[in-house]
Amino acid sequence: MAGHSKWATTKHKKAAIDAKRGKLFAKLVKNIEVAARNGGADVDGNPTLYDAIQKAKKSSVPNDNIDRAVKRGAGLDGGGVDYQTIMYEGYGPGGVALLIECLTDNRNRAASEVRVAVTRNGGSMADPGSVMYNFGMKGVVEVPAEGTDEDAVLEATLDAGAEEVKDNGPSLEVISEPTDLVEVRTALQEAGIDYDSAETSYVPNLEVPLDADTARKVFSLIDALEDLDDVQNVYSNADVTDEVLAQLDEG
Repeated sequence: MAGHSKWATTKHKKAAIDAKRGKLFAKLVKNIEVAARNGGADVDGNPTLYDAIQKAKKSSVPNDNIDRAVKRGAGLDGGGVDYQTIMYEGYGPGGVALLIECLTDNRNRAASEVRVAVTRNGGSMADPGSVMYNFGMKGVVEVPAEGTDEDAVLEATLDAGAEEVKDNGPSLEVISEPTDLVEVRTALQEAGIDYDSAETSYVPNLEVPLDADTARKVFSLIDALEDLDDVQNVYSNADVTDEVLAQLDEG
């Protein structure tokens, strides 16, 4: 969601001094636990864990929290939680398609809270599979746009499997097949290009353009979902132009 990425990135910069930082930390720590449980505590042999740790560090999660999460996930201290990944599908205002990824230890709670957030904010739940076809799983590396040359990013990553580089305002997104994610991330590191995150993500096949009023409603719905403890990620196929974002910023 190009427009949402810009909006979310801008919002994220405020998060360091915002009360939501605690929730962000909890979600990042949860990602680390699951990555360590699935692939072990060795970051050299577990690229998903490596990327989860790097993203947490970029968001200023304390090293002690990261270390404890790795140990819990890998079963080294016996205190881990058995999280399940659940994907809910729905529609937002304007017919925007939504994928809502939860990581939870209580399926009933997650389902209930997601449903309430969606319906209270002008959306509706959808049957499994009715929305998923709008998306494809991709590798996505986010690179800060400031001081970074888009052509240099593409040149550094093309041979590693990059399919395209998207300009999302504050960030550049390097898109690849999921199997090429580690190679693309490594290519950036070898080229000395800093990046904010590297992870697999659902990317829309076709985006829906939104006007300012609809975009505001969609963002409110996504905010409500992201406020839920069980929700890890919200993906949508909304397309919000710079002009519409400027209108939103004006109030």
